[in-house]
Amino acid sequence: MREITYVQGDATAPQGKGVKVIVHVCNDLGGWGKGFVLALSRRWPEPEAAYRRWHRARADNDFGLGAVQFVQVDPYVWVANLVGQRGIRTGSKGVPVRYEAIGTGLGAVADRAVELGASVHMPRIGCGLAGGKWSRVEPLIADRLLNRDIPVTVYDFG
Repeated sequence: MREITYVQGDATAPQGKGVKVIVHVCNDLGGWGKGFVLALSRRWPEPEAAYRRWHRARADNDFGLGAVQFVQVDPYVWVANLVGQRGIRTGSKGVPVRYEAIGTGLGAVADRAVELGASVHMPRIGCGLAGGKWSRVEPLIADRLLNRDIPVTVYDFG
């Protein structure tokens, strides 16, 4: 089975050849304004605009925990807006991350990566503002992506 490649760097500038899918976790409130999304928005306006449209029209689409929206930002780069956190604050129900939703979303990412012949790139999803633990996210990546022989690179911003 493949292993995750860990690198120091910027996940908005994915390394390697071929088609790449950049995965990040979004909240289910339609909020976009802190964390990794700021780096995405600095590089490309399309993922934020698409996410906001998707959230506004949520009564008529699949927006919700576990859903993924794929936005092409370059001929060889896609951004996957994965809804994997409930709300934005830690409260009585704990931290915002929802591991089951991340797992479901990563399944959709795997399907798209196979379809595109793509590698997958990400920061440590769900572990920043969402408050998750990498020890819970990493096995989801192994199960949904590495088990399907999809190359995965995780970026730690240096």
